[in-house]
Amino acid sequence: MTTDESKGPLSRNVKALAAVSLLTDAASEMIYPLLPLFLSSVLGASASVIGTIEGFAESTASMLKLVSGWWSDRAGRRKPFVVAGYGLAALVRPLMGLAQAPWQALVVRLSDRTGKGIRTSARDALLADSALPSLRGRAFGFLRAGDNAGAVIGPLVAWVMLELGAVPLRTVFLWAALPGVLAVVVLVALVKERPLLQSQLRAGSPAALLAERRLGAPFWRYLVVLLVFTLGNSTDAFLLLRASQLGVATALVPILWAAFSLVKAVCSTPGGALSDRIGRRPVIVAGWALFAGVYLLFGRATTAWQAWALFTVYGVSLGITESVEKALVADLVPAAHRGAAYGWYNFVIGIGSLPASVVFGIVWDRVSPAAAFTMGASLVGAAAIGLFTMVPRSLPE
Repeated sequence: MTTDESKGPLSRNVKALAAVSLLTDAASEMIYPLLPLFLSSVLGASASVIGTIEGFAESTASMLKLVSGWWSDRAGRRKPFVVAGYGLAALVRPLMGLAQAPWQALVVRLSDRTGKGIRTSARDALLADSALPSLRGRAFGFLRAGDNAGAVIGPLVAWVMLELGAVPLRTVFLWAALPGVLAVVVLVALVKERPLLQSQLRAGSPAALLAERRLGAPFWRYLVVLLVFTLGNSTDAFLLLRASQLGVATALVPILWAAFSLVKAVCSTPGGALSDRIGRRPVIVAGWALFAGVYLLFGRATTAWQAWALFTVYGVSLGITESVEKALVADLVPAAHRGAAYGWYNFVIGIGSLPASVVFGIVWDRVSPAAAFTMGASLVGAAAIGLFTMVPRSLPE
């Protein structure tokens, strides 16, 4: 690619989808950083129960991501799935404020993640369809920057409500409905289906689609590596719980999460753009190496300031890798199968989240937090080695 190609403008769809992600994450992150504390202190859930709730929620989403991605390929339309998924999440997410028992929290989380499952693969495919190959990393990075900017705004709003407004925790959860509804409005009004892609997919019969190159061995090897990584990557609820153990005050937890998200937001677009220039694998491996180091040190930290420092480095790690991992999917598969590819990608990550979070919680409870974090770091390190040895850089466009 030329320098001019890699610095071209992003499409309106990419920018609008980033705005939708910003608003949705603002709604979600008003709740998420407070959820482990809400579950443990208000509803009386143990670490194992928290891990089970989060694991089941993400695994439910992963199954739907697989189906919805494949279905969007066959239907030749992405947007209906995206609208339905964002709409459902916006409707049910604030109901966490009404939960009176852990099982009720599980129902709300499952419903919220159902919406995520319906929308995510179709949205990722729509984004890949809306960006030139030379801009793909930057496009996914820009989307993640929107996600992470929302994750800065949401906790800050929650902190203002809790600390300055003395609003009850449950009421904060209910107010999360507002940015969720705004996200759906922006999505419906500004994001457009790509007519060319739509006609191409609809024109292809099932037999014609089967005749095309399938997802291919490089893609499946990539999924194996991602599964190993996911088994080491438990829910971030444990990092928040660990920060609380290290002395981070409850009122500062939203600020900690906002700072973490700000770092991710700052790193996402440069990380994606860097991968457009030097390749996806070096960027991902560097980020995963940082991730493993953070996990090792989190298990051995002893003070609150160390939690703040480690969350900062953790933000750099995720900021430079999350968008690039998705861009590599589009590099490895044909355009007509991107919905299915993102479905499998999200399915593998989600299905690995259940054992990752449940086992992490068990090791935390029965051995120690340090043992749990060491286990996670080891798996992430193995995944980094596997990425370089098993997965190619990309396939020809």
